[in-house]
Amino acid sequence: MSAHKAAHHVGIKLDSMGPRQGPHDEAVQETDGAMREVMARGRRFVQRGLPVLIQGETGTGKERLARALHACGTRGTGPLVALNCASIPETLIESELFGYAKGAFSGALPGGMKGKLVQAHGGTLFLDEIGDMPAGQQARLLRALSEREITPLGASAPVAIDFQLICATHQDLEALVEAGLFRADLYYRIAVGLLRLPSLREREDLSELVERIAQEESGGPVTITRGAWDSLRACAWPGNVRQLRAALRYACAIARNGRIEADDLPHELMRVRAPLAQSGLRATSASAEHASGNRGAHRERVLNVLARTRWNISGAARDLGVCRSTLYRQLKSLGIRHIRDAGAVAFDSETPLNANAAGRNRVA
Repeated sequence: MSAHKAAHHVGIKLDSMGPRQGPHDEAVQETDGAMREVMARGRRFVQRGLPVLIQGETGTGKERLARALHACGTRGTGPLVALNCASIPETLIESELFGYAKGAFSGALPGGMKGKLVQAHGGTLFLDEIGDMPAGQQARLLRALSEREITPLGASAPVAIDFQLICATHQDLEALVEAGLFRADLYYRIAVGLLRLPSLREREDLSELVERIAQEESGGPVTITRGAWDSLRACAWPGNVRQLRAALRYACAIARNGRIEADDLPHELMRVRAPLAQSGLRATSASAEHASGNRGAHRERVLNVLARTRWNISGAARDLGVCRSTLYRQLKSLGIRHIRDAGAVAFDSETPLNANAAGRNRVA
């Protein structure tokens, strides 16, 4: 499979999202005081051309905020090129970011491929989930941002790049820097203009959001009963605006005569709890370990979660609040060998598990 086809196979975002703003931009509408401040500060950042880092929990609207900042910046008429760093295999991210020349490798497109950095020239480059970028590509991205030029794979001459950079993450990058999982020099480069999106439970405009989203989803006026309001206000909304919209979409679909009752709400969806590692930003629960430079504490925590989940990578990643690819990278960075690579007994390069733990962690 060629790099271009494989990129589409893993679901990479469209090259250009454009400066469109549709009816679902509730995350950036200024009905909340904290959101008004975030938006005002973000406008000042992009109008000065400063790199912007958006931090916030899953579902708070980081991508919508990036789209809004692009539209009001000095490069708003240019392309908005997006790349989700967590959704691309490590083997593909280099060609997606930097592109390649004609004949660079077997299976390459006949005319080569422009990387996202070149596609964003004159516009905005949006790197979502920047905390999941592999270490090797972090170094190359830092060099490209410093020199403002790149050399695509197989090319003989560099290509100039000029764009507004906006990055986003649900993780605590400072904690990852202190743990040695994210480059400090790259963090200082991308976090010049730091914006933190408030969670839904921190916002003061829940009523306005509910009414607006319900009207959009129903296509007309909606009445929300007192019982439904009580349920909506009692929910912690770990999935934030995304979870709220999903709940109201369901309720509007089954409500009768434009009237949402408490029983119309998807209580199973509203009972969903956040991952163990999500408290504010993901990895915040580990920030105390990282703040003291205690890499060993984070390593021990990862091993404990792996033991509890019997080395089920999907389950461990869910409990740690990261995606599978990020967990694999952390295992490599922390020197932890996977059980399948260590034989019947699970151990790592530094601290072997005891016999009892090994027995508990055999692959079922």
